[in-house]
Amino acid sequence: MLPVETVGRLLDAAARVTREHMNPLLAEAGLNVGEFDVLTPLRRAGEPYMLSPTQLYEAALISSGGMTDRLDRLERAGLVERRPDPRDRRGRQIALTAAGKRVIDDMIGRMVAMETKMLSVLTEAEQKRLNALLKKLLAGI
Repeated sequence: MLPVETVGRLLDAAARVTREHMNPLLAEAGLNVGEFDVLTPLRRAGEPYMLSPTQLYEAALISSGGMTDRLDRLERAGLVERRPDPRDRRGRQIALTAAGKRVIDDMIGRMVAMETKMLSVLTEAEQKRLNALLKKLLAGI
């Protein structure tokens, strides 16, 4: 049945991309996918590369407890630091350190190169069509 085959291929592709491509690449930097998912929104936030823990766990779609564990690991690695919130003296903000910015900038470039290589089996027109179809599918879900 086409729906079963299609969804199965989507799930298989996602699992293989993560297991065979993303995990090994991130491991070279001492990161896992969850930690990468914390560093990327901080980098996208722009100067001063800070967000609240709530903004981070909402972006990563995880619990606050799960985010605390990730932040603890990243802080021990020197990639993020907890700072006082300049708008609320009771609050905290999570900021990329200079080392964290270097790591995420390097990883983003390497991820894009890996993704470009993976998708090279498709023509540019096929890539655009696949992207449009996946966008439509995700909007419908």
